[in-house]
Amino acid sequence: MTPPRKWSVSRLTILLIVSTILGIIAATILLIFAFLPGKSDPYLIGVGRADCTGPVAEVPFMGYGNPEQTGAGLVTRQYCRAFIIAEPKNHTKRVVFVAAEIGMISQRLRLEVMKQLKQKYADLYRHDNVILSATHTHSGPGGYFQNTMFIIASRGLIKPTLNALVKGIIESIDMAHQNMKEGHIFINKGVLQNNQINRSPFSYLKNPKRERDRYSSNTDQEMTVLKMTSVEGQDIGLFSWFPIHPVSMNNTNHLTSSDNVGYAAYLLEQEKNKGYLSGKGPYVAALGSANLGDVSPNTKGPHCINTGQSCENLHNYCPIGGAKMCIASGPGRDMLESTKLIGRNIYLKAKELSAAAYEEINGPLSSVHQWVDMSNVTVWLNATHSAKTCKPALGYSFAAGTMDGPGMFNFTQGAINGDPFWDAVRDGLLVEPSSETVECQKPKPILLPTGELSKPYPWHPKIIDIQIVRIGSVVILALPGEFTTMSGRRIHEAVKSELEAQGSPGMHVILAGLCSVYTHYITTFEEYQIQRYEGASTIFGPHTLSAYIQLFREQLKALVQDTVQELPKHPEPEIFNTTSINFLFPVIDARPLGRKYGDVLQDVEPIYRVGEVARAHFVGANPRNSVENVSKFTFLTVEKYDNTSANWETQYNDASWDTRFLWEKDDWGKSTAIVEWHIPNNTEPGTYRLRYFGHHQEFLRPIQAFSGISSVFDVSDSEVEKS
Repeated sequence: MTPPRKWSVSRLTILLIVSTILGIIAATILLIFAFLPGKSDPYLIGVGRADCTGPVAEVPFMGYGNPEQTGAGLVTRQYCRAFIIAEPKNHTKRVVFVAAEIGMISQRLRLEVMKQLKQKYADLYRHDNVILSATHTHSGPGGYFQNTMFIIASRGLIKPTLNALVKGIIESIDMAHQNMKEGHIFINKGVLQNNQINRSPFSYLKNPKRERDRYSSNTDQEMTVLKMTSVEGQDIGLFSWFPIHPVSMNNTNHLTSSDNVGYAAYLLEQEKNKGYLSGKGPYVAALGSANLGDVSPNTKGPHCINTGQSCENLHNYCPIGGAKMCIASGPGRDMLESTKLIGRNIYLKAKELSAAAYEEINGPLSSVHQWVDMSNVTVWLNATHSAKTCKPALGYSFAAGTMDGPGMFNFTQGAINGDPFWDAVRDGLLVEPSSETVECQKPKPILLPTGELSKPYPWHPKIIDIQIVRIGSVVILALPGEFTTMSGRRIHEAVKSELEAQGSPGMHVILAGLCSVYTHYITTFEEYQIQRYEGASTIFGPHTLSAYIQLFREQLKALVQDTVQELPKHPEPEIFNTTSINFLFPVIDARPLGRKYGDVLQDVEPIYRVGEVARAHFVGANPRNSVENVSKFTFLTVEKYDNTSANWETQYNDASWDTRFLWEKDDWGKSTAIVEWHIPNNTEPGTYRLRYFGHHQEFLRPIQAFSGISSVFDVSDSEVEKS
C-alpha cells in the first residue's frame, strides 16, 4: 500500500505568507488609528443651548399665515443651540452656527443679534463668521419682523417675541463661548427613507428628465451629521441637517412646539444628559434645516378631509369644498403622534450616524459674507445671454397655501392667470404692479407687488445676505430661504464643481436652510413655470436660483483664492423704527369672586396608572405676563415626594414632551390654566403632584408672580392598554 504524499512548503513561502498577513494587520491598525480622535491638532469647540420661547398666548404663529392660529399654551419650549469652532493655533479665527427652533430668521432679528455681539465681543463675531439658521417650526410665536408683509401676518412687531429670540441666541452663543475646550469634529452621512414626501411632485416633474433620472427620489433623503467630541473622546454635541418641513403640527394647533425636528433633538439630548431636566445638561444636539422647500413630513399625502378621496392633483383641489378641504396628514393617529413618529425616525438616524462618524474634519477656518440687492442681479445664462432678477412679488398661488396648510378664499395652486376681482381689490387697496415687474415675473400672475410697496415700511427685504463658512473640508452654505429639492441639488453641484475647479476636490457641502433673512422660496426655472405655491412664493422671479448659484460660486472662488476683500460691497440694511406697531390687545387679568390666582378649579384624581393623563385646572392669568422670565421660568412642574429626604423633587417641567400647558381665555379677563402630565411607561411608582406658575396683571397694578398646587396622587406601574 502506497503511503500518503507529504506536502512540503519552503521556508521562503512561509515567510511570504506571514509577512503578507502581518502587512494586512498593520495596514488595518493604521487605518483604524487614522480615524480615531487625536490624528490632527484639535479645534477649540464650544456648544450652548438657551431658551428662546416667546409669548405662548394670543400671538399669531409664524409659518402658516393663518390669522386664527394664535398661541394658547405649549407642548414644549423652544431653544436656540449654538456651536463655536476656533482654529487650534489661532483662536481668533472662528465660526459660529446657531440653529433656532423658530419659523425663520428675520432680517430684523439678525441685525439686532449682530449689533449685540458687536457690543459684547467687538470684532470676534461678525456677519461673515456667524450663521443664524431656523429649524422652520410653524408652531412658534411671530412678531419679530420689520417688513410690512410680515408685520401684517403677525399683528405687528411683537417686542416680547423679538426680545426673547435675541436674548436666547445671544445666550446660546455666550454659553458656547464660555465652555470652549479642545476637541475633534467628525462627519458622517446616511439615507433616511420613508420619512418625507414631495408635496409638489407636479412641479418637480417639470425639471428635465435627464436630470431627474440621476436621482432615486424626488426628495433628498441624505442626512449629514457633525459629531463633536472632547480630546478625551467624550461627546460634546451633534449638529445635523436633513430636509424636512416641521409641519407635523398642522394649522389647527395652538400650542407652541418645536415640531418633529425639535422632538428629535429632545430625544438625543435626553439620552445623553441623564439626570438633567429637559432643556438642561452639557450635551447639545441640533437638527438644522436644508433644502426643504417642497418636502413634507405628512407621508399619507393629500386627501379631501370631507370625503377621504385623494386630492393629489395639480391644484390640490377637492371636487366638494375646493382647495381648503385638501389637507395632508402624517403617519400617526393625530398630529402630535405624527410629530413624534417622524421625529423619532430622525433621532434614530442621527444617533446611528453619530455613533459611526469616524471621518475627522480638520484644516483652517474661513468665511465670507456679502449684502446683495437681490432685486437687481444680472444673471449670465451663458456666454452671450443674460437675464435679471425682479422686484419682489407674490403670485396668486401664494394665497392658496399648500397641502400642509391650505390658504383662504379657495385660491388654488398652479394659477397662471390672475382674477379680475382680486386684481381690482389689489389695485384699489395697494398698487397696480408696474409693467416692468409684470414682465419680469412672468408667467407669475401677481397678487401682491411687494417690491413696489414701501408704506409704512418696505413690504419685503431686497438687500439679502449671501454667506459661506468653511471648516476644513466642510463648506456650509447659508441659504436665505426655502430651496426646493432640485434647487438644492443644483446649487450643491455648482458649489462642488467650483471647489474642484479651484483645486479643492472631495469637499463636503452642507446646505443650511432658512438663514440670515427670509426670502420665501427658491424654485428651479422649470418649477417656476407651473406656479404652484413654491413658484408663486419665489419672490425675485424665475431666475432667482441662477442668481444665487452665480453669487455663491463667486464667493467660493474669492474664499479659496483669498480675494474676499475684492467682492462687490453693498451697504448694510437699516433697522426700521417699528416699535410702535403692535395690534395685540393689552393684558388685564381678573379672577373669579372669592378666588386667588393659582387656586385649583378641577383637581387631579387620587390614583393614575402609567399611560394615563394627570390633569388639573387652575385659576389662571395671561401667559404673556411671564414672557420676560422665559430663561428661568416654567409654567409647570411635576413633582415626586422623596420619602428619604422628605422633600418634593421636580421630575418634569414645561420643556418636557410629556407635559402640556393649556390656557383658556374666559370673559372679562378671567382665564383657566390646565396642567397635564402624560405619564410615561417608565415612571416610577410613588406620590406626585402638579404645580402651576404664572404672573398676573390687574388693572393699574404691577405684574405679580403666583403659583398653584394640585392635590397629591399616586402613580401605579401597571400600564394602560392602548386601543
